[in-house]
Amino acid sequence: MRSKLLLAVSLAASAWLAAPAAAQAPASAEPAKIRFTLDWKISGPHAFYYWAKQKGYFAAEGLDVTIDQGEGSAATVTRVMTGAYDAGFGDINAVMQNAAAKPGEQPVMVYLVYNRAPYAVIAKADGPIKTLKDLEGRTVSAPAGSATLRLLPPLAAKNGFDAAKVKILNAAPNLIEQMLVQGQADAIAQFSVTSWMNFVAMKRDPEKDFRWFMYSDAGLDLYSNGVMVSQKLLKEKPAAVRGLVRAINRAVMDVAADPDAATKMLVGLEPLINADIEKQRLVYTIRSLMISPETARLGLGDLDDGRLAAAIKTVADAYGLEKLPDVRAVFLRDYLPPAAERDIAAAAAKAK
Repeated sequence: MRSKLLLAVSLAASAWLAAPAAAQAPASAEPAKIRFTLDWKISGPHAFYYWAKQKGYFAAEGLDVTIDQGEGSAATVTRVMTGAYDAGFGDINAVMQNAAAKPGEQPVMVYLVYNRAPYAVIAKADGPIKTLKDLEGRTVSAPAGSATLRLLPPLAAKNGFDAAKVKILNAAPNLIEQMLVQGQADAIAQFSVTSWMNFVAMKRDPEKDFRWFMYSDAGLDLYSNGVMVSQKLLKEKPAAVRGLVRAINRAVMDVAADPDAATKMLVGLEPLINADIEKQRLVYTIRSLMISPETARLGLGDLDDGRLAAAIKTVADAYGLEKLPDVRAVFLRDYLPPAAERDIAAAAAKAK
């Protein structure tokens, strides 16, 4: 009798251990709610986050993620700092500024998406601007207060021209490319991804019709956008942060491998976007800002601490910051999946 009882207990225990992990989880377990803000209105590169939600990657990590459109890369930092959002996609350089001004309150980057900053000076291929030195005495159009404009003086210092001799013409962001095409400006200082796709929409050839001076190629080697989280989320729900990063990275690799499917998904969510334009924007972003020698070495999401320290110094000088924040106050790699799972070039190579 005793042996039969032991056998029954043993079989029951074996059955429980063989059950799926989800079946063993307490029925009362609630998913961690995360409010996530984008940097701008929905476009091709935002497919990463919507894919993670639509494919159930967030849910698989025990997360209930709400995604809202944004009002600018720097605004993401403000939204997270005020507690309106728990996480978001925004500019690491804005994180630096707030880490210096309000240490301990700033969000922290946990997954760098844009390994290269998109800042660029753009001129007509047949125009007078052949080198950055040629900007002296010429008119450059840019949105007022933009990062490309604020970083023009350090760009000048690196490239031997006097920024004070450059005439700045402020214009609304949606008019910048028109200013160049119509001859109202000799050059523009703008985000490369934005201008590239605006030129495509204007039926211009971005490569043949324009000359591109990327800040990153001209000595101003800055990082750019990525996934940041609030101090509160870091302290109270570190497992949720790890799951968020893992789900987004999984989605990034999927989207890079199949941009057609990703774009179709976006159109299903926002029918007013132009599928062809947004697919091109997505692919251009992956190729120009995400695939790099550094991501080949470290994997997407990570960065080089020495390069980040130099970038912090550059941003501090450009914005007159009184303190230099520590690297770990700006970026934490603690929540990244293994590097082998973050090979963006290999994922993109699978695209048809």
